[in-house]
Amino acid sequence: MTEAVSDFNLGETIVFWVCGGLAVLGALGMIISRKAVHSALFIALTMINLAILYVANAAPFLGMVQVIVYTGAVMMLFLFVLMVVGVDSSDSLVETIKGQRFAGLLLGIGLGLLLTVGIGSALTTSGDIGLTAANDAAGGNVQGLAQLMFDDYVVAFQATAALLITAAVGAMVLAHRERWTPRKSQPELSEERFRDGGHPGNRPSPGVYARHNAVDTPALLPDGSTSLDSVPGPLRARDDVRDVDPADVDEIRELTKGVDS
Repeated sequence: MTEAVSDFNLGETIVFWVCGGLAVLGALGMIISRKAVHSALFIALTMINLAILYVANAAPFLGMVQVIVYTGAVMMLFLFVLMVVGVDSSDSLVETIKGQRFAGLLLGIGLGLLLTVGIGSALTTSGDIGLTAANDAAGGNVQGLAQLMFDDYVVAFQATAALLITAAVGAMVLAHRERWTPRKSQPELSEERFRDGGHPGNRPSPGVYARHNAVDTPALLPDGSTSLDSVPGPLRARDDVRDVDPADVDEIRELTKGVDS
């Protein structure tokens, strides 16, 4: 029995140091990285290792929530928005909301103080029964969390939910880009396609209605003329376009006469 407990403590120690070290490296990488996408990936690394630590400490529900909700949904959503919007490192030098840097500094200091007080209280308080005993007393980890969130700390839980919604709205405000010109409608875009004199639709494929189904053979238009637009530009530049023999065209017309009817 003693050997089993010793092996368990050894395994828990290894998991703690490995996952804890990777979580710290991910947090440092998030701060040091110059690209927003790389920072988001480093945060995902930290969240995954935190989930493993939750599971190792008899909190499987928190571990699964950390992976499914935060890493799998919220973090990937942030990464998708960063890749689509294209936030550049120079954007962080522009203060879009006055006083946000000072407010962020104050909030960071306040969070550091709260963490210091919480960790100090946990280290100095005696009589802790441990997470396993607390789970057994509540009937399970999920039941114990439900009792804490919706009974003992329901006000704090609702306030946290409101803060998360506010953070989501704030992220949309910060990522918003002002348009200097009005967005073009579909009719306007369609008119532009015809107005510039280019080819508005798909170009004909090479080798259509020709004896040679090759890329250097131009397509034939309904009037019998060739369409050089169907031949790639490099071939046209080298004057490498195959000539279409009118006799071949007449032969094809004779062979296909009456097919459509």
